Amino acid sequence: MHRWTDPAATPAGLRPCVATFGNFDGVHLGHRAVLARLVAEATERGLPSVAVTFDPHPAAIFHPDTLELISPGRLRDELLGTTGIDGLLVLDFTEEFAQQTAEEFIVHTFVETLGVRAIVVGEDARGFGRGYTGDVGTLSALGAAHGFDVIVLEDLGNGERWSSSAVRRHLAAGEIAEASAILGRPHRMTGTVVHGAHRGRELGYPTANLSPDSLGLVPADGVYAGWLTRVAKAGDDPERTLPAAISVGTNPTFDGTLRTVEAYVLDRTDLDLYDEEVTVEFVHRIRPTLRFDSIEELLEAMAGDIETCRQVLASIVPS
Repeated sequence: MHRWTDPAATPAGLRPCVATFGNFDGVHLGHRAVLARLVAEATERGLPSVAVTFDPHPAAIFHPDTLELISPGRLRDELLGTTGIDGLLVLDFTEEFAQQTAEEFIVHTFVETLGVRAIVVGEDARGFGRGYTGDVGTLSALGAAHGFDVIVLEDLGNGERWSSSAVRRHLAAGEIAEASAILGRPHRMTGTVVHGAHRGRELGYPTANLSPDSLGLVPADGVYAGWLTRVAKAGDDPERTLPAAISVGTNPTFDGTLRTVEAYVLDRTDLDLYDEEVTVEFVHRIRPTLRFDSIEELLEAMAGDIETCRQVLASIVPS
């Protein structure tokens, strides 16, 4: 997948094309359905497939305190890179950019820049252009005027509409299975391992603490079974993806106030992960965060959590 940010630098080999656009937060199954249709349509026409997205997310400009992203920036782009599209144009979203009308955005980006022959969208494509006025009807009218087809997919879901807002809601409630069902994969975070209070090591369970600026939405406080992946390791390295117990919360037993994400690799006390970039994937929520009256009670609970994690992960292949 070729990624670029300057419309003027669009490669000649990626125009004309079949295209789509959106924020694609989480790159969930609904997004993947649109992208799969995009690739299929482009292949049928003998054209490249291009997705157009934005950085930062528009909400970061107009509502910066109201939205936590499932997979911001680089995480989203990496996920989009697994969908088979040929190109990803990431547009710089600014207040000035947002002043374009829906027609100006579509004509400049897709007609003039990409030479688009068809645009594929879900039926919920709306709210683009100044005043949030653009929708599927707008696209259809512009397609008729400028000579491109508009292909609209119906909303999809399995008992619940696949949407980024539904994923956020489930993660906020610690409903990992429900979030994973919409994402089509375990939810993940990526960050650098930093030093913490070292309590885990003192208790016999050394943990990898993710830096506060890690990418990915932090799910509800609790203990989770999951995987820790060492990003720099080769894909076939047995030390790359390891089973882990992941704790999210403030460590109330120790009167903590800082919310952290930390992962203990099961049965491993020999790992030095400091300053490594790692990805943690949340597979199953074991329990909510609890405050224990003694270290002995905490250690007993941790031993039980780890055994549960071991059982949960025993029959699961990492994604």
